[in-house]
Amino acid sequence: LVDGLGDIVVTNDGVTILKEMDIEHPAAKMLVEVAKTQEDEVGDGTTTAVIIAGELLKKSESLLDSDIHPTIIAMGYRKAAEKAQAILDEIAIDKVGTDTLTKVAMTAMTGKGTEAAREPLAKLIVEAVQKVADGKVVDTDNIKIEKKDGAVVEESNLVEGVIVDKEKVHPGMPSNIEDAKIALVNTPLEVKETEVDAEIRITDPAQMQAFIEQEENMIKEMVQKVADSGANVLFA
Repeated sequence: LVDGLGDIVVTNDGVTILKEMDIEHPAAKMLVEVAKTQEDEVGDGTTTAVIIAGELLKKSESLLDSDIHPTIIAMGYRKAAEKAQAILDEIAIDKVGTDTLTKVAMTAMTGKGTEAAREPLAKLIVEAVQKVADGKVVDTDNIKIEKKDGAVVEESNLVEGVIVDKEKVHPGMPSNIEDAKIALVNTPLEVKETEVDAEIRITDPAQMQAFIEQEENMIKEMVQKVADSGANVLFA
């Protein structure tokens, strides 16, 4: 796909293709919404959903050509949906093992450019889901995917906790802290600027040095308060 700016998108993902297309026809826009809903609710099967919806629209056209009222067609589709839901309920599996979940994840990843490492990634995904699952309910907001350059995808791992993607402000700071006591400060550790425009007139170097030292002392006071709290990790 090439957009108006010349940017190229190479994909076989149904919802991505539809999102990138410039669509004006109302019925076609409805199919895009079908794909988006499928993606948001299930995360897979967007192409299948669009194909089924398109076939239903195609059959509707032939029924309309046979002088069948749209209300009757809609009623028939509604009954068909109820029947399909009943069949799905009958064949649904109550308990799904890890192996089955892994296969489902691998299927969902097909075509997403992860074929070479989809098995280890699928196992990692299933493990993450099982960690945060509450019965049959999984809040995906409790799972975060962090991408990092510099290693192969097979080296991906699951971290139970919180990842804060920030750099150390000083190379002398430790990279690892166990049993950390964390301080969360909702203001930067710096000297605040005044709310009004002001100028400081400095007439000799001693005044400049005194001004710098005063700023340093103010920051040291802030740092000392954090140190006195016993915190050994600070986020500000």
